[in-house]
Amino acid sequence: MQAIIDAFLLIADPYVILLICVSSAFGLFVGAMPGLTATMATALLVPVTFFMPPLPAMAVIVTTSCMAIFAGDIPGALLRIPGTPASAAYANEAYAMTIKGKAEEALGAGVVFSAIGGIFGTIVLATSAPLLAEVAIKFSSFEYFWLVCLGLTCAVFIALDDPVKGMIALFIGLGVALIGLENPAGLPRFTFGNTDLMAGIDMIPAMIGMFAIAEVLRIVAAATTRLPPARAISGSIFKGQWLLTKKYPRQILRGSVIGTLIGALPGAGADIASWITYATAKKFSKEPEKFGTGHVEGIVESGAANNAAVSGAWIPALVFGIPGDSITAIVIGVLYLKNIIPGPMVFVNQPAIVTGIFALFFLANLIMVPFGWLAIKSAKHILAVPREILMPIVLLFCIVGAFAVTNSPFAIGVMLAFGLIGFLMEEHGFPVAPVILGIILGPMLEQNFVTSMIKSDGSFFGFFNRPIAAGLGVVTLAVWAAMLWRGLKAIKVPQQA
Repeated sequence: MQAIIDAFLLIADPYVILLICVSSAFGLFVGAMPGLTATMATALLVPVTFFMPPLPAMAVIVTTSCMAIFAGDIPGALLRIPGTPASAAYANEAYAMTIKGKAEEALGAGVVFSAIGGIFGTIVLATSAPLLAEVAIKFSSFEYFWLVCLGLTCAVFIALDDPVKGMIALFIGLGVALIGLENPAGLPRFTFGNTDLMAGIDMIPAMIGMFAIAEVLRIVAAATTRLPPARAISGSIFKGQWLLTKKYPRQILRGSVIGTLIGALPGAGADIASWITYATAKKFSKEPEKFGTGHVEGIVESGAANNAAVSGAWIPALVFGIPGDSITAIVIGVLYLKNIIPGPMVFVNQPAIVTGIFALFFLANLIMVPFGWLAIKSAKHILAVPREILMPIVLLFCIVGAFAVTNSPFAIGVMLAFGLIGFLMEEHGFPVAPVILGIILGPMLEQNFVTSMIKSDGSFFGFFNRPIAAGLGVVTLAVWAAMLWRGLKAIKVPQQA
């Protein structure tokens, strides 16, 4: 109880409250800018935290990361340009709702269910951190291999009408992931003597290109603009959200649980949680045919998972000092600088700081609703800007975002190339989201497969020797078998006359 009182007094400091408000605005801005991810926002704040006490420093990082993950939904819904990779899974869905005049419902669902998922993840973080961390710490390369395979399977589920085209798009992404030195052998692969390609194809410029540049090309090439009218979000973003809560309680809970569990797995994070929960929502939906046409169900579940994963990633970070994602990797470094050593003893030696972090997550997710409302109300004016003015501005932000990742003009070239590829793919009915999924998960798949084969001396039975790995493997193979069976049943055998 004394730790709770001490944590409350630390957070009630006007200085901390001011930092929370400023970092909220900063996180919303960075998250809404294509290419400027939540990880980048956190990294930019590290020099600032040098001059702060421990809890204010954590307040800045926690608030910024929570806001940035949600803010990626805003440009995704308005312009079909996801601000962060975690928003890419359902950017098409949100944009389709905007085209149908339901932007306020899509954006409202994003902010409300992100807050709910974040609060759920925080409750789990505060009550079950040691237990979940014990599970997460048991994951080795074998378990991660099957988890990545499940994530890649999502590409078939998120393909709107043609699973075969979804698989082709996925293999394009996996092929792109093979480029460079980022492989277990450390040898140049598909670089063609180009030194820039040795670093591989960065996911951020590719994502900006396939979503943003492709959309710019499409609008320029179209006879009429696809941008929705400004009046499309003239209503209240909270209207109907209570009805959605009553209609989709199972989806909210499932997204929050899956998001928290995936967040607790070291190296997973909100990106994978978003893709898996969107595919899960479609798989178990009573109306799967509506997905991709502007259906809010997938946004409800994935939105809850995004911010639940942000909280869940702190579980292994605090209990074992193992980062759950790239943000908590930065956090651990900041904690060490503040002489706070993550691990089991931090709960004993510095309970006020730990309790304060839990309270900060609650506060950040609660104020996400009013701050998100302000951000959405400000962003709606984007739709009133003529496309002749808006598209060059979007292109400028895309160039800045791509260049900021590597500080190299090569990233801009990658962005433009993938923009053209994305435009051509969608013109011929190929979804672009599986390409990004393949680029994200490809290196993780290869790394864990090679590591597992080395551990098992080349035996595939090693992938089933551990209980958790065996469970994940059986589930993955069962899903693949079910998909294959459904595909074979769908083949129409021509009847003989």
